[in-house]
Amino acid sequence: MATHASPDATDPELERTAWDLEPLLEGEGRDGVERRLADALTRAQAFAQRYAGELGELDSDGLRQAMEELAAIHELVGRAGTYAALRFSTDTADPENGALLQLAQERGTAIETTLLFFELEWAALEQDRVDGLLAADGLDFCSHHLHNVRRYRDHLLSEPEEKILAEKALTGASAWSRLFEELTSAIEVELSSAQAAAAGNGAAGEGPALASEAAGSGQRADEDRGDGADRTRRFALDVALSQLISPDREVRQATAQAVTAALAPGLRTRAFLFNTLLADKAIDDRLRSYAHWLAARNLANEASDESVRALIEAVRARQEIPRRWYRLKAQLLGIYRLADYDRMAAVSEDVGTFAFARAKQIVLECYASFSPELGELAERFFSERRIDAPVRPAKRGGAFCAPAVPSAAPYVLLNYTSRRRDVLTLAHELGHGVHFALAARQGIFHHSTPLTLAETASVFGETVVFGRLLAEDTEPSSRLALLAENLEDTIATVFRQVAMNRFEDLVHTTRREQGELSVERFGELWAESQSEMLGDSVELTDGYRSWWSYIPHFIGSPGYVYAYAYGQLLALSVYERYEQTGPELVPRYLEMLAAGGSRSPEELVELVGIDLADPGFWEAGLDLVERQLSEAEEAARASGRV
Repeated sequence: MATHASPDATDPELERTAWDLEPLLEGEGRDGVERRLADALTRAQAFAQRYAGELGELDSDGLRQAMEELAAIHELVGRAGTYAALRFSTDTADPENGALLQLAQERGTAIETTLLFFELEWAALEQDRVDGLLAADGLDFCSHHLHNVRRYRDHLLSEPEEKILAEKALTGASAWSRLFEELTSAIEVELSSAQAAAAGNGAAGEGPALASEAAGSGQRADEDRGDGADRTRRFALDVALSQLISPDREVRQATAQAVTAALAPGLRTRAFLFNTLLADKAIDDRLRSYAHWLAARNLANEASDESVRALIEAVRARQEIPRRWYRLKAQLLGIYRLADYDRMAAVSEDVGTFAFARAKQIVLECYASFSPELGELAERFFSERRIDAPVRPAKRGGAFCAPAVPSAAPYVLLNYTSRRRDVLTLAHELGHGVHFALAARQGIFHHSTPLTLAETASVFGETVVFGRLLAEDTEPSSRLALLAENLEDTIATVFRQVAMNRFEDLVHTTRREQGELSVERFGELWAESQSEMLGDSVELTDGYRSWWSYIPHFIGSPGYVYAYAYGQLLALSVYERYEQTGPELVPRYLEMLAAGGSRSPEELVELVGIDLADPGFWEAGLDLVERQLSEAEEAARASGRV
């Protein structure tokens, strides 16, 4: 089982785990961004001169040559844009990073508008002409992409209109999204020294992580005022939120109040920002004739409105699962009823912390035991310095894997705070990473999958590592804690994401029907969507009503969140197949990952024996979640806690 770090411990390997972005641009830095974007623009202009108005005259060989040139242009833009975005994400306060990101976005938009004609002309071709062109050999690297472009036929505008929308997005949606990221990255939460010490001495493992971040990585820990226990220290939002796992309810309550206080100063600004983006999307949807706010996302996900609605309705119909867990958790914590700040509390005082080196070892061993090829791909993220792990001031919160482009390796960002969950987060993001690495052979047009499949490899990898952690842990109390954490992560990924989809549905619909929303109205709709999931099992405090305001998906990726539930239930089903069939599934699983987005979601999952057309598919996944709940209930009884 995991051991606890000293409250004053630092983690040298964690501090050294910073990415090296220079391979993206062969060491050229900012000059490399400018040179590649200039080259891409020149090639895009030449491409437009050669092909604008001529697409209908191309034969299959000519189409292949055109798509190869487009791929080369996208590779140049992708390398430059990835470098700028990743550099910005590790220090959003540096004006040079912001300026470089803006430069990449502006030049990228100029290239995009130059090439807009191609997809518009392709979408306008007669179907018989398209079928004839794509029937020829040599177009496998782009055929599924070209078929997908045709799916947007009814939602495309004229070329001049498309160019205007693309160029105005720089000072519209993308600018607002960048501002949101800068604002939330700068949020500091004030915790008293007494509260931080309580977390550190509470055996939950969060205090050592907090102290390590403060002392070892430059994390904000300024002493603001007062003496002794009255001093306050400022922490990044991610680090402060990690205190909600503390077994000490007073610490959790005080942390929640501190987070609410930290969110308050910029709340109206973030509400105005969200209102603006809601209106911007409504305009886009109207101009493009989308039937509802989620239609564009469903189209991009290659998912029908009916299938998405079936997923959402199936999850909402089984909300007794999270309610049942939260009632059990209240018993485990000795509380009559949970409050919102209790939901993530550790159910055992024996919650280990993991040094980064140990987390790395566990994850790499798990990946290699499943597939040596995956183990090797995962190890390269460390040896090639493609992970940035420590929490730092002004670093973007959360975790992600950036795919870059097929000719360049993907990168992973973490905010590692030594929790057991952070080990699973590392496994999750490396799942994305190996997926992108395997799919690189598909080329730029088929490198990524729709969002509905994007979580398959990540959740699968996380589940493998969870099995390893559980098998190694023989202590009843910590096994219960681990089972509880796994169930809570599943509930968060399936039920909470659908509840957040419900919040998005409410705010988009209300904004379109009633106009600009007040801060108070946002809070009401947030509480309504969360209460639907939680029922009477959790009390929502007034302070919690502002917690919608730091979630980036609502801002930068409207409609994104249901894909988490989709991916989680799908990945659990794939893992169950692996449990049933053993190693014989591995080659088919790797084939599915390596196919990237070259086929439809239905075709891809057929490779591992999944039928998305089966109306009982979602129910089967939800049955798996309920079995996880039953396992946790049994573990609670076995430990004598209930």
